Amino acid sequence: MSQDKHTSKHEMIRLRNRQANHVPIPSSPTLQRDDYELKNTNPHLGGERLTSTYDLVEQTYHLYVRVVKAKDLPVTADPYVEVRLGNYRGRTRHFEKKMHPEWNQVFAFSKDRVQSSTLEVYVKDKEMFGRDDFLGRVVFDLNEVPTRVPPDSPLAAQWYRLDDRRGHGEIMLAVWMGTQADEAFPDAWHSDASFAHGDAVLNVRSKVYVSPKLWYLRVNVIEAQDVIPNDRTRAPEVSVKAVVGNQVLRTKISNVRTMNPLWNEDFMFVAAEPFEDNLVITIEDRVHSSRDEVLGTLTLPLTMFEKRLDHRPVHSRWFNLERYGHGVGDMKFSSRVHIRVCLEGGYHVLDESTLYISDQQPTARQLWKQPCGILEVGILGAQGLLPMKMNDGRGSTDAYCVAKYGQKWVRTRTILDTLSPKWNEQYTWEVYDPCTVITMGVFDNCHLGAEKPGTGRDSRIGKVRIRLSTLEAHRIYTHSYPLLVLHPSGVKKMGELQLAVRFTTLSVANMVYIYSRPLLPKMHYLNPLTVNQVESLRYQAMNIVATRLGRAEPPLRKEVVEYMLDADSHMWSMRRSKANFFRIMSLLSGLFSVSRWFNNVQEWKNPVTTVLVHILFLILLWYPELVLPTICLYMFLIGLWNYRFRARHPPHMDPKLSWAEAVHPDELDEEFDTFPTSRPHDIVRMRYDRIRSIAGRIQTVVGDLATQGERVGSLLSWRDPRATSLFIVFSLCSAVILYVTPFRVVALVGGLYSLRHPKFRSKLPAVHSNFFKRLPAKSDSLL
Repeated sequence: MSQDKHTSKHEMIRLRNRQANHVPIPSSPTLQRDDYELKNTNPHLGGERLTSTYDLVEQTYHLYVRVVKAKDLPVTADPYVEVRLGNYRGRTRHFEKKMHPEWNQVFAFSKDRVQSSTLEVYVKDKEMFGRDDFLGRVVFDLNEVPTRVPPDSPLAAQWYRLDDRRGHGEIMLAVWMGTQADEAFPDAWHSDASFAHGDAVLNVRSKVYVSPKLWYLRVNVIEAQDVIPNDRTRAPEVSVKAVVGNQVLRTKISNVRTMNPLWNEDFMFVAAEPFEDNLVITIEDRVHSSRDEVLGTLTLPLTMFEKRLDHRPVHSRWFNLERYGHGVGDMKFSSRVHIRVCLEGGYHVLDESTLYISDQQPTARQLWKQPCGILEVGILGAQGLLPMKMNDGRGSTDAYCVAKYGQKWVRTRTILDTLSPKWNEQYTWEVYDPCTVITMGVFDNCHLGAEKPGTGRDSRIGKVRIRLSTLEAHRIYTHSYPLLVLHPSGVKKMGELQLAVRFTTLSVANMVYIYSRPLLPKMHYLNPLTVNQVESLRYQAMNIVATRLGRAEPPLRKEVVEYMLDADSHMWSMRRSKANFFRIMSLLSGLFSVSRWFNNVQEWKNPVTTVLVHILFLILLWYPELVLPTICLYMFLIGLWNYRFRARHPPHMDPKLSWAEAVHPDELDEEFDTFPTSRPHDIVRMRYDRIRSIAGRIQTVVGDLATQGERVGSLLSWRDPRATSLFIVFSLCSAVILYVTPFRVVALVGGLYSLRHPKFRSKLPAVHSNFFKRLPAKSDSLL
């Protein structure tokens, strides 16, 4: 009887969630406001929950076939293996003239799509022309295939004799039924993705990538000696060019117009480990406004330079220059250059926008702290995706999802030809700071079928960002996120991405301590970089990451990496400028409301309120030591009151906040214009680009001002539950301390502390500054 009640309750929950998940595809481009909102979902429909390490996604079963090797095959055969299950076929690569081939390949067939009761494994001989010869086969009854659920031990492969009239040849196989938690799942060739495209299978498999280890290379060009110009009748105008890969920087022309020029200028480059590029130093003489003569070169491998973990001094060295176009033996004496070079391990090399940073650890691993939490993300699937390309005269989408957090990138397998793909893949990251953002993007795979590699670009379907500090610890968030993309015609909803997210904290004390630490490593404050350096180095770091990930197999292509890292976030946009302006106006509206309220009090529009304000004013005037405790207590009460209205789901893309719903077509044309502009007239192009560059800086400043104000508002809004808890507890303690402490003592301590000698000041930011910089803002919700 109790089991029947449980079953009935489970069916009711399933039916209710199925109704909640039904999202009709809009029939017109005009979408309702509800189409941009998050939708609660339940990932556990019609299936049991998996083990505790893989419980965020819906459990799916797959038939796994591991083809290991074969033996005693004919000498003249070019063998390969074909696996058949109903209408699905998977085949291995072939070997030429090999009796004992080894494949070590796994095939996975979704249990939901199995339409046959037998599994057939064929060994065939590949023929260049005509039909492939049959060498033998093995048949399995699916009813007798064992089921394996992790953490069970892997199933051992066995030798099976091939069913052949000639009676020789064996193949080693392992066949079992398992879930997507099986360790063979990521490397398997899946029936819903891989088998249909033969050699293109590498483009559709799931994969985990790691960003290359990035270093800042600091080059201090000090001076040179015995630099002899080709024309000795004139004073040389010598400068130094430093090149690392495709990064080129130059010094100014030395003010010392002699053969011993002096510069003492710093260069910063980005280098990736393992180091493949060299540092090339070139001494050049400006002989004409449009021509430089090379006087000497120097090429140094990056592996020879010291790795610095702090701001301790590095020894400089003299290097002999090689005369350009001459051997060393042709020179009576050698020119020299004095440089100081080191690899900076104490910085964090930024390759993503600072607004959506996902990693704050320094380059040197020995400087890392212990992780404070675990982030688990279940990528369930997508619904209502729009067709991205035409296939056999109809719309088609081959969707896959990419998630990026810290140095770890993950890519799901590509689900072919469906507008509602189901991935059900779960991934885990270590979290070193909760004030970071995970980014997930959905793309259409355009490198399949008969297309030549590199002829297409994977299309953007949409992106989702989640700030970890806005998540409650140990809670599972299951939502369907709208995928919004801005097109030249306006904002468009491309579908919905279903996610299950859980953030687990490892230590409450460590979490509280993190809120008092600087946001970036110490070197960013002890020896800070300029704003122009940060932007330039970020661009170079992004190019290096895109190049390295593009060389992986399967490749994570450049257009995908650039979209995930917000490569165009610095470009001018009238729409973004409007959004930032109205964010500031929204903050100032609070001050305007207070001003209107005070005017109403002055005018006695509400006599009861006016009398209460008079009483409060007289009390504070008579007892001034109650002013600060009252303010702190008031903030504490506001924080407790706002707890009832705290947000229950992570923030997401907001078209209204981004001013994407009512944007003018001409402004969209400007935003999607190329940079430099494609306008025909040269003068217009020059002026237009200059205006866009200046306006882009103003846009950034306005956005920063808006972010600071929104962080103040998030102190008591429970947007970050940990930060609000800390602040209201601090407010309560401050109220008590300020109540028992005389006001004169508080003023004396505060005044003396603010006027303390610089010797007693630290270069690192204060605790309250670090806490404030970690507070969330509405910038997370901007498109």
